[in-house]
Amino acid sequence: MSSCINEWAAQNGGWVGKTSGWRDAFMHDLIFWRDVRRSGAVFASSLLLLLSLAAFSVVSVVAYLVLALLSVTISFRVYKSVIQAVQKSEEGHPFRAYLELDVTLSPEAFQSHATAAMAHVNHVLRLLVRLFLVEDLVDSLKLAVAMWLMTYVGAVFNGITLLILGETPPQIDKLCFVQIDHYVGIAREQTKSLIAKVQAKLPGLAKKKPE
Repeated sequence: MSSCINEWAAQNGGWVGKTSGWRDAFMHDLIFWRDVRRSGAVFASSLLLLLSLAAFSVVSVVAYLVLALLSVTISFRVYKSVIQAVQKSEEGHPFRAYLELDVTLSPEAFQSHATAAMAHVNHVLRLLVRLFLVEDLVDSLKLAVAMWLMTYVGAVFNGITLLILGETPPQIDKLCFVQIDHYVGIAREQTKSLIAKVQAKLPGLAKKKPE
């Protein structure tokens, strides 16, 4: 793996930099292709799913996935039953180990997930109210411009096509995210500078400073 990816991940404490547990570490390794087989399987299956959704309806894709899974499990179940009948063995159900797994969600786990989800929902609701009720004119105008640009994107691509184009390629370890982040930072600073100039010329657009 390229050293620039590790440096970029260490410098940015966002969606890949902050690993608070084994789940975050697992996702980090999956995204950056540290395990080629596992990442390749996820990449291929997700790409196949997106292509299927682009060609067929969601109902058809779900139905075919369920039928494929049932075909595999039923075939294996019948095969093991025939083998046990021929060999006169008493191995039992072939999926017994999985059937005995505890897949229930405890009240504590449900409460923790619900609390985390509620925090995100409240944050989004506050942001939507702030933008649509024009608490800050500049931020609302930025949203309007972004949505106006998205109308052109939507005229060319649909959501599934954008997801397919956004799929992580296997050659991600050849990308130098430090350089990408550098240019993104330059663009961000230029945007802030332009907004500051506009606010200086139009005092009514300046953000209110908290007391």
